[in-house]
Amino acid sequence: MTTWLHEERITAVEKVLNSSAVRSVLDLGCGDGDFFLRMAARPDITRLVGIEIDTGAAARLETRLSAQGSDAMTEIRAGSILSPDPQLAGFDCAVMIEVIEHLDPAHLSQLERALFNILRPKHIILTTPNAEFNPLLGVPAHRFRHPGHRFEWTRARFQNWAQRVALRGHASVSFADIGGAHPELGGASQMAVFHTQKQ
Repeated sequence: MTTWLHEERITAVEKVLNSSAVRSVLDLGCGDGDFFLRMAARPDITRLVGIEIDTGAAARLETRLSAQGSDAMTEIRAGSILSPDPQLAGFDCAVMIEVIEHLDPAHLSQLERALFNILRPKHIILTTPNAEFNPLLGVPAHRFRHPGHRFEWTRARFQNWAQRVALRGHASVSFADIGGAHPELGGASQMAVFHTQKQ
């Protein structure tokens, strides 16, 4: 079942898509497919590809997609987002919802290359936990929200990283809080939206 916070993330990403006339979407790290299925049900999305390294999750998504049906041309691939197929270049948008924090920090340069040099979508949307919000969720200072997380960034750390990546990728980037807007701690999640081509 989708949690309230995950629903907030999906809604925030959809708002960006709605404002950008997106027709083709790459869902990188699509998991069991909550966002993927939402996109598959939209008549305005004409091509949709999900990439997931967990073959079990990819199989579950296949089952869910079959039960739902789809108006879009959909494909689910088992594989790493760090080494995507160059034939997937040129989509309108690539989305990573709460995925980046599962990567080894040493592999972030590979992710940057995959996104900005291989895939080169017009828009890239990333969401990730906001570490500053963890105390409000009852997360101890010495722990991450999920055992599979390799890091969790503050807003300043995330924005510094994203701004450097945008500069190297010749993109613009903007930021938003997701799941609340505490006056000091921000939202439970945070989002970066890159625009790699002028609109």
